[in-house]
Amino acid sequence: QVQLVESGGGLVQAEGSLRLSCAASGRTFVRYAMGWFRRAPGKEREFVAAIIWSGDATYYADSVKGRFTISRDNAKNTVYLQMNSLKPEDTAVYYCAASPRNYGLSQSMQYNYWGQGTQVTVSS
Repeated sequence: QVQLVESGGGLVQAEGSLRLSCAASGRTFVRYAMGWFRRAPGKEREFVAAIIWSGDATYYADSVKGRFTISRDNAKNTVYLQMNSLKPEDTAVYYCAASPRNYGLSQSMQYNYWGQGTQVTVSS
């Protein structure tokens, strides 16, 4: 019903920047909150950032506050994650996800649809 495709990952030096994009299919995109999660080597999947339907509220993990920015363009059915001042510990596979709710968005179980993931590697 909803398909999500991430892009923009790659290799970057510490202190560098990347912008991830997540393109969603279907007209129902505007009714979904969107989130970004990541899975680092040897660790469980963790919450990174989320944005509600209207885009008027955003949420971030403490580890990325002040460095990452989530945004969305509903007309383009796309959500973005701008990542600045990257650190080696940001290395992970990054996933976008869609949720029918505007609360509890730090919990992966709130999301109904997931993208395939895009690799981000930050070298020291």
